[in-house]
Amino acid sequence: MESVSVGPGGCDKYATNFLFASFGVADGRKSTLHDCAMKNLFLIPVLLLAAATGAQAQQLSGAGATFPAPLYQRWAVEYNKQVPTIKVNYQSIGSGAGVKNFLQGVVDFGASDAAMTDEEMAKSPRGAVRAPATAGSVVLAYNLEGVPNLKLTRAAMAGIFLGNITKWNDPAIVAANPDIPLPDRAINVAYRSDGSGTTFVFTQHLAAISPEFDEEVGFDKSVTFPVGVGGKGNEGVTALIKQTPGTIGYIEYGYAQQNKLAVASIENKSGNFIAPTAESGAAALASVEMPANLRVWPVDTDAPDGYPISSFSWLLLYKKYDDAAKLKALKDFVTYGLTEGQTFAGDLGYIPLPESVVAKANAALSSIE
Repeated sequence: MESVSVGPGGCDKYATNFLFASFGVADGRKSTLHDCAMKNLFLIPVLLLAAATGAQAQQLSGAGATFPAPLYQRWAVEYNKQVPTIKVNYQSIGSGAGVKNFLQGVVDFGASDAAMTDEEMAKSPRGAVRAPATAGSVVLAYNLEGVPNLKLTRAAMAGIFLGNITKWNDPAIVAANPDIPLPDRAINVAYRSDGSGTTFVFTQHLAAISPEFDEEVGFDKSVTFPVGVGGKGNEGVTALIKQTPGTIGYIEYGYAQQNKLAVASIENKSGNFIAPTAESGAAALASVEMPANLRVWPVDTDAPDGYPISSFSWLLLYKKYDDAAKLKALKDFVTYGLTEGQTFAGDLGYIPLPESVVAKANAALSSIE
């Protein structure tokens, strides 16, 4: 039998080891360890609490859309302050990669602005549930000194991304901005190079308003633009716009707001030029009713005061989770996001979900098991 010697200063070590062990020690060591632990009774509640806390800790991993990433990451930080045992790590990798990771089962939840199609959901071995979690607007941010309030018609917007309008002083842009001295400068176009829900939302709108764009480019999470330079994620496109004067690109409004980029007012279906705000985005979203399958976009809103490129953004959840503790932690986190978490939306450039949509999202959340 191995001998145990407890000398000066050694008792704390053995008491700690004793408490973190499974208590299944050899008979010959019990008395020595017992004596040591008794001398350190004050450590017992602390160490047992730490052990219990560690046993209950949960790490939740999510990945997907860059569109809502700043909001989801804020939720993770704020929720962890309230519940330190639950840590959420959300990776901003784009909707396309997020759906792929979700279907491969390498994350606990995914996220996409393109939601998931019924066909994609059917490929998940554990089933899939989509739940709207936030909303926002896709804006045309630009870097053009001395032009703070640019207006773009539907035709001009499509023409820029088709490569048909190549100069900032093109007559199609000047006509909507008669009081602005637009420069004789080349337009640099920035777009998403990765599979993107933001691209899906943006190109879906352009395809709806421009038959030429629909035929030549179409709409999807990834398309081939005939002009411009690609950047990865909303972060990458934002960087391209900031770094290169004369550039215009599509990004989620929060990224433009946080980086103090100018954004264009866009002509809507009613012929009004609408700036992206929480109110104009909410007006567009209110023009559609969330259906039973929780998948809808106001592709070209009829609301006179609605911003024309607004969208919900969805969390992707498995229908079944093998780990009951992880399931509870995930449900608690998403519930927080759908309630208290909505209060962070405005400051970060997002649109709080209407109560009717929150109710449907909660119903979807309650269906996972």
